[in-house]
Order: sequence, then structure tokens, then C-alpha cells
Amino acid sequence: MAQGDSEAFSLFYDAFAGMALGLIRRVLRDPGASEEVLQEVFWQIWREADQYDPQRGRPEAWLVMRAKTRAIDKLRSMRRRERTFVMAVDEGVAGPGVAGSEDEGRTVEDRGLVQTALAQLPSAQRHVIELAFFEGLTQSEISARLGAPLGTVKTRARLGLERLRDVLAGEERRAT
Repeated sequence: MAQGDSEAFSLFYDAFAGMALGLIRRVLRDPGASEEVLQEVFWQIWREADQYDPQRGRPEAWLVMRAKTRAIDKLRSMRRRERTFVMAVDEGVAGPGVAGSEDEGRTVEDRGLVQTALAQLPSAQRHVIELAFFEGLTQSEISARLGAPLGTVKTRARLGLERLRDVLAGEERRAT
């Protein structure tokens, strides 16, 4: 992709669009806006493919971070425009990804791994991570919502993400 290979991009899109769309839908809960963000994310990936550094993580992690960031940016934009809060997660909308895709089983499996990993976190760390990733709150907003000091929220997020990384890395090693 970094060399402009449209076939490589097409394969990457086919492999990971369902996963990215599922994450974006979970954050936005709006199918139309989710598809728009997905298109923006993959356009960004195509334009910035040469910036991918394999030393910093797997390509799907690179994609997920861009998808999450774009989805949260869109959510904040929508909030500012509508002055409303986020609705409860509708798992029917979040879904497992694109129905009928070849990687639907992998997406469901990956979701199960993440849910299992989240369940292994202490509740305080899990709650902070869920508020940040699935409701799009900043650490300052989480601090205000929980009535906890900002430093505590930052520590919980950092420790929770470190533990998630370790748990998911262990699961990946077992799967290979």
C-alpha cells in the first residue's frame, strides 16, 4: 500500500473494514455517520500508508487507532452540534461487522477476546477504558463524571491499557 498498490489496499480493506466499521458503529451508533467515518479512515490509510511503522504494532492496530480517533472526533462534533449526550450502546447496531464477510468469524472472535480481556481488568480500570473508547469521553470528562481526580483517571487508563495489551498479546501467542 505504501508504494501505491491498489490491490494491496483492496485486500487490506476487505480484511479489516468489517472490524473497523463495528468499532465505529459502537462509538457513533449512527449507521450513516459510521460509514462516512469508515470511508474517511480508509482514505487516510491510503494517503498515509508510507507512515506505517511495523515496529510500533500490527497494521490492524494502526487502523483501529485511526478508526477510534476519527469516530470520537465525529462523536464530539455531533455532540457540539446537537448538544445531547450519547445514547446507550445498541449491540444490534454495533453488530459483528459486515454481514457475510469472510472475516466475520474472526471479527466475532476478536470481539470475544477483547471482552474477555476487559473482564479481567479491575472494575475501576475497565470503567475508565469503556467511557473513553465507547462513549468518547476525554480523561477530563471521565474525571468529572466519576468525581475522581484527573490523575487517578489517567493512572487507571494507563494501567488498564497496559494490562489489556498484555492479556491480548498472551491470547495472540496462544492462538499461533
